[in-house]
Amino acid sequence: MEEKARPTGTSDPDVLRLFAEEASVSRQVIETGRVKVAKVTRVRDQNIDELLARTSVEVKTVPVGRLIDAMPAVRQDGDLTIVPVVEEALVVERRLMLKEELHIRRVQTTERHQQTVKLRYQTAEVTRTPAQKPATDNDAVVGSIQKPKPEDT
Repeated sequence: MEEKARPTGTSDPDVLRLFAEEASVSRQVIETGRVKVAKVTRVRDQNIDELLARTSVEVKTVPVGRLIDAMPAVRQDGDLTIVPVVEEALVVERRLMLKEELHIRRVQTTERHQQTVKLRYQTAEVTRTPAQKPATDNDAVVGSIQKPKPEDT
């Protein structure tokens, strides 16, 4: 049995026409929304509790009243600094007289210091903005279904 090609427009009851659908699927980028990230600087109170060292000095005047021949130098005696104070005195002859000494002692103390200070820190805030037209199920698969081709019959 040989079949001859017949025009597709004929309707022969002995011919069974077969149809087939073809689907083509493609991808497409669809904007479903936008995300905005902003850094925000904030301030918080932080309590500080630390030991602070402080150095103060005590000055004590010590009268001496002694005649000297030369200007004495500043000297150290442990943690004590001695600064000589001299004056000229007129006598029959001029001589240096050690009038007094300043005794300066360093006193080291420690005290607790508490203070609340403002500390800055940053956080990220994310804001989502939906797209203009929300995506639907039909938008999920983008493609077209083609009509059957006459050659496929």
